[in-house]
Amino acid sequence: MTARGLIIAAPRSGSGKTTITLGLQRALVRRGLIVRGLKCGPDYIDPAFHAAATGAPSANLDSFAMPEALLARIALNAADHADLVIAEGSMGLFDGVPGVEGHTGASADIAALLGWPVVLVIDVSGQAQSAAAIALGCMHYDPRIAIAGVILNKVASERHSRLVGQGMARIGLPVLGSLPREASLILPERHLGLVQAGETQDLHERLEALADAVSAAVDLDALVAVAGATTMAAPLVSAPALPAPGRRIAIARDAAFSFVYPHVEAGWRAAGAELAPFSPLADEPPPDGCDACWLPGGYPELHAGRLAGAARFLSGLRDFARTRPVHGECGGYMVLGKSLIDADGVGHAMAGLLGVETSFAKRKMNLGYRRAVLQADGPLGPAGASLTGHEFHYATIVAQGDDPPFAMVTDPHGSQAAPAGSRRGNVTGSFFHAIAVAM
Repeated sequence: MTARGLIIAAPRSGSGKTTITLGLQRALVRRGLIVRGLKCGPDYIDPAFHAAATGAPSANLDSFAMPEALLARIALNAADHADLVIAEGSMGLFDGVPGVEGHTGASADIAALLGWPVVLVIDVSGQAQSAAAIALGCMHYDPRIAIAGVILNKVASERHSRLVGQGMARIGLPVLGSLPREASLILPERHLGLVQAGETQDLHERLEALADAVSAAVDLDALVAVAGATTMAAPLVSAPALPAPGRRIAIARDAAFSFVYPHVEAGWRAAGAELAPFSPLADEPPPDGCDACWLPGGYPELHAGRLAGAARFLSGLRDFARTRPVHGECGGYMVLGKSLIDADGVGHAMAGLLGVETSFAKRKMNLGYRRAVLQADGPLGPAGASLTGHEFHYATIVAQGDDPPFAMVTDPHGSQAAPAGSRRGNVTGSFFHAIAVAM
């Protein structure tokens, strides 16, 4: 039987969705339920926290970048292996980009496609009954979705909770929980969001503390009761989100290279590919017997000195690239380049397989969905193939080099097609994170 699901969303970012989602997931696991987490939108970090909280894999759901068949496959796979799916929204519930209705990247799109009710998390600091007006607007803004209840966050006192509750009663929205202001519930952050799950000290102790707080403040029985059945049908055709770049793929995996979408790796494995992880930070070269190498994004700027001194890794990577394809996304692209300047302004020589030079000394945020048209045959498809994905980085390019572009990219806001990334011989790379083949 397919599990029921719900989406934890909020009117805006910074409301406490992630900490409350993790607390709910761990609290319900402690009750003996099999819980699966999912994340709306392009986010690498939160699914790893979901996996830690539930003890089961998590994945992303993206209504802009993913075709509906892929969305259905990911959601139904989670639901088929769980008693309950708790998905976490991104940004504000209705925040998306210009696009066809239902395919804007908004969390509301996922709720509508899957038929899962929404539980709103509202940060009520600085307001009382007025929070109900915000909730009422969310209830009526999009008739495709149902708001099943609200969890109040950052409540100052019992009196504050009663006042907010009076407003919610007036609009007929159940209050499923009320969490007090508590700084210890905040998880550590860095410039791309939370510090990664694998780097968070005392992660399971933190998750237990979140579960304790949520168990004390939220009516878990009522929350489980509002979850809804999945209404999206199973896809008739199953295909990987991205073509596998090889039959045995050497994939960098450590604190510097960790941004890989779970659905991408799962799709490669389902297509028969084998993934062979290796650690550049441990000075490991790509493993023998692989026919492609993948350098994911991550935080190479935090480890630039170690990477520059990893002689076995760099020489092995260069040797690999002489005969087999190597692709780098974002951080991986920077490591494939000529040099990387860290936040202190110190330059570090990288692999030199591409001519690009990047810097964190002058930071500039680059964020948003992209559609990329490949300019040559390569590991992600033939020339002319179109991919959907996104960029999210703070690095700047100080010198592009003479390499031709990897792709021409546009954004959903009507931008002119612009060259992106680099290619040279068997090596390709760009700041573009691929999510799926465009439909």
